[in-house]
Amino acid sequence: MISAEVMSADVKAPDKSFLHATAAPPVSYYDYIIVGGGTAGCPLAATLSQRATVLLLERGGSPYGNPNISDLAAFGRALSDESPSSPSQRFVSEEGVINARARVLGGGSCLNAGFYTRADTRYVGAAGWDGGLVNKSYRWVEKMVAFEPVMKQWQSAVRDGLLEAGVSPYNGFTYDHLVGTKVGGTIFDGEGRRHTAADLLKYGDSTRLTVMLHATVHKILFRTKGKKKPLAYGVVFRDESGIKHRAYLKNGPKNEIVVSAGALGSPQLLMLSGVGPSAQLKAHNISVVVDQPLVGQGMSDNPMNAVFVPSPVPVEVSLIEVVGITDFGSYVEAASGGAFTNPSERDFGMFSPKIGQLSTVAPKQRSREALSEAIAAMSSLEEEAFRGGFILEKIIGPISRGQLRLKSMNPNENPSITFNYFNDPRDLQRCVEGLKVIESVIESNAFSPFRYDNASLPALLNMTANAPVNLLPKHANTSTSLEQFCKDTVMTIWHYHGGCHVGNVVDSDYRVLGVDALRVVDGSTFVDSPGTNPQATVHGRENAGG
Repeated sequence: MISAEVMSADVKAPDKSFLHATAAPPVSYYDYIIVGGGTAGCPLAATLSQRATVLLLERGGSPYGNPNISDLAAFGRALSDESPSSPSQRFVSEEGVINARARVLGGGSCLNAGFYTRADTRYVGAAGWDGGLVNKSYRWVEKMVAFEPVMKQWQSAVRDGLLEAGVSPYNGFTYDHLVGTKVGGTIFDGEGRRHTAADLLKYGDSTRLTVMLHATVHKILFRTKGKKKPLAYGVVFRDESGIKHRAYLKNGPKNEIVVSAGALGSPQLLMLSGVGPSAQLKAHNISVVVDQPLVGQGMSDNPMNAVFVPSPVPVEVSLIEVVGITDFGSYVEAASGGAFTNPSERDFGMFSPKIGQLSTVAPKQRSREALSEAIAAMSSLEEEAFRGGFILEKIIGPISRGQLRLKSMNPNENPSITFNYFNDPRDLQRCVEGLKVIESVIESNAFSPFRYDNASLPALLNMTANAPVNLLPKHANTSTSLEQFCKDTVMTIWHYHGGCHVGNVVDSDYRVLGVDALRVVDGSTFVDSPGTNPQATVHGRENAGG
């Protein structure tokens, strides 16, 4: 059965018919099997299909024809959808910070704020990648999905305010990661339409590439008899009706299974398949293939903290377009606009409690009831309350790390995640310094048309501490401690990574240690997040990897 949603796309789908997994044969054979059709899996599948047969298995549906994904003005609607068919699956860290993982072809590029920027060249060098090939791969991606944003007044004021704040030099519009202030790329075109990793499948050979939607992989199969190391040779997946299918590798010395299921899905699937900490696997009655205690370790999420700046005048609707890259490890970005979507909706977009961004209560108290109360409070606000924008900071790295643990043998159930936000004092100091830059931007001459005369950072911090939209626990005087503000207002910017680090779980070529014919290629291998926003590097590296 061909997916009908592909046919009504405003952004044209690749010349490839996506199949629902219900149409899959009970048994099939390919040169490569890729688990996860996200920001890593799609470009990798396209590249490998130019010389081999490839099966791409994606647990979600198609992004095409879904305005909640494609339209900039609808940002946040997909993240707020908690239905089983949603392209977003919500999870909550053990600290109580609400987050999301993608469940759609194209992965996080279907849900994010669209900012596109390359990694620091030092990051590329430290990773041992070929810089020339990486840049070639970036251009391969940019030709299909990256655009220069149309800068309007509010974003221009943030840009000029960053320069007044000393985040210099001005590097103009560029995809490159350069210290200073720049205008970055976006995956939204001039019409406000999103272009995702799924678009990169247009580069693939449709005669060799099979894309299965609603195909949830439950287990990687290993052959051990007569082998020096366990050999990955197939996968078991179920379609949306729960019917089991098997896909096997064809005979061939280079044929492999590649796991690109993301920072939660990849370590989770390794464990479900018997590769992970033996004690944890045995607790779930999983047969141990390789005792690998470092699977699921080193989980990180770059903490985000933001300040809402009310404006005396209307501002444009914008997501991330400008970034201030400081020399101390903090990145300053901004988003703005009326109600961020339709003014009648009373919503704060990427900072809305509808998508789980809530800190008016402590993280452990961010319950469904608290979210519902915050949404109701937000809905009752006057329209003027939504006039303005948020200036945010995100830290490099981070240094603080946690772990992932299985909760069940169901691959559709979120594992337990601990990120340990701000456990390392260096992370906390970078947040404090970033907030000081935000204060300078707000108080700059360039930004003066968009602030009330009596607005200062202490007043803003206290005002947002009592608002249901800026995610702050209520303190008598929040502004007395920027460190406490960082801890209390921590949110995600959805750049979490780790769990299958290079050198610990995979080698420098991303082969899983201790087994053959299996790699992990996605953000789970990152120790640090690349650049200010990772999607460009995840896209491009997978093309280089191919």
